[in-house]
Amino acid sequence: MKKKSLLVSIMFVLLLSAALMGCSSDSSSSDGGSDGGSSEKKQDSLVFGRGGDSTSLDPITTTEGEAFKVTVNVFETLLNYGEQDTTVQEGLATKWEVSEDNLTYTLTLREGVKFHDGTDFNADAVVFNFERWMNGDADKFPYYTMFGGFKKDEGHVIKEVKADGDYKVVFTLKRPQAPFLKNLAMSPFGIASPAAIEKHGDKFRENPVGTGPFKFVEWKPNDRIVLEKNEDYWMKGYPKLNQVIFKSIPENSARLNALQTGEIDLMDGVNPSDTQSISSNSDLQTFERPSMNIGYVGLTTNRKPLDNKLVRQALNHAVDKQGIIDSFYGGLAEPAKNPMPPSLEGYNDDIEPYPYDLEKAKALLAEAGFPDGFKMELWAMPVPRPYMPEGMKVAEVIKSSFAKIGVEAEIKTYDWATYLDKAAKGEADSFMLGWTGDNGDADNFLYTLLDKDSIGSNNYTYYSNDELHDILIEAQSNADQEKRNELYKKAQEIIKEDAPWIPLAHSTPILAGSSKLTNFKPHPTGSDILTKVEFK
Repeated sequence: MKKKSLLVSIMFVLLLSAALMGCSSDSSSSDGGSDGGSSEKKQDSLVFGRGGDSTSLDPITTTEGEAFKVTVNVFETLLNYGEQDTTVQEGLATKWEVSEDNLTYTLTLREGVKFHDGTDFNADAVVFNFERWMNGDADKFPYYTMFGGFKKDEGHVIKEVKADGDYKVVFTLKRPQAPFLKNLAMSPFGIASPAAIEKHGDKFRENPVGTGPFKFVEWKPNDRIVLEKNEDYWMKGYPKLNQVIFKSIPENSARLNALQTGEIDLMDGVNPSDTQSISSNSDLQTFERPSMNIGYVGLTTNRKPLDNKLVRQALNHAVDKQGIIDSFYGGLAEPAKNPMPPSLEGYNDDIEPYPYDLEKAKALLAEAGFPDGFKMELWAMPVPRPYMPEGMKVAEVIKSSFAKIGVEAEIKTYDWATYLDKAAKGEADSFMLGWTGDNGDADNFLYTLLDKDSIGSNNYTYYSNDELHDILIEAQSNADQEKRNELYKKAQEIIKEDAPWIPLAHSTPILAGSSKLTNFKPHPTGSDILTKVEFK
């Protein structure tokens, strides 16, 4: 009995000691210790709230910005832009040399870089990617038309891409292309792992593998895309975040509520009317994206009666752009008269805009043979975009304006991916869309969006003008920027006369985020690389 009693006593003492040690440990960790320090863990996961989901995570297969928001953090391009401009900087290439005739570009590549699957980044990988793209077509790789088409096309600019050793790539062009280096830095031309492309095939768009600061983890459609830190990233000490989650929240107001409650840390698509309340909240801050965009109504030029230039001009006269800006942009936009923003070289400020003039619009319709108007569809964007914060509401205003000249517009919409696909196929009479510049060059607006080479890829209006095409190709091929500017000004005169668009607005997009967020610098292209972002 004594032995049993002794054992019980010893066990009681041991248990009591453990409990006291636990209390002591809990106490010291909760008060941060006597030195006044804090054990609060620094936040290392960023949730980015946005209006729509990506349509693909293989950047060359799409033209929409929601995809590039993600892919610029997974893939890297041969060259980069500046932190908040489109100057050409080092990327996966550290040096570049251009021949005197502007036909040969030799790029020296960064050594010691790995793809996320552990395979080597080298010159062969670059050649593999360009061969893949140039042997495709506009349905597969719509943005590759930036290089004048595909290998089978007469206008294709690239004659050859070859490796010169492991870390040098030589591009030989058929003709000079002034924005060639800027094109190489565009988001769609992220260099992908050849091994991963061969492994996944058509499913690579759901299993992206690049060299970027973050690696792909998962994609839950219309909900979230999760990325994690690339521990083997070539830039030492980066990225600062361990995880980035892109969360889809379609409504601007719902997204702001999620920011205010801490569900997300950063959001785009801020309603201009909400900027004051955000600025007055000490837990939040706003960010201004440098403006390089256009919001517009596209008029599909091969669909009757929009195949008539006078009808398109009439619709231009029927839209009160300033009224739309006052109602939905909160002063953070200016009316558009050209299909490119005034911040770009070559902008033609001498062009007179179509004034809001209902009587002029009616007269043009009568001249075109439609004195009593006609019926048409007006497609409204289903997601907020930087250049179009409230698409459905803007569509209602435009519908009302058209009714005043006898044009009955039926508003239609689809989910974002379907909307883009059907509009690209020319199925809309008219459609609301926009563009955020990719490289800071006029070519990226005028040639990309309105040239006949871009029909089926980015030219959703199916507008074609041979004179315009010749001017745009001449401007591409000329290294003299002043001569290029004059050519682009002439191009804008032709486009204004033919009126394939109703240009609406150039906006200054606003983002909002946690006040603890640092080193986030919104890029004018709309694609934000999050390598250096962290929380205080």
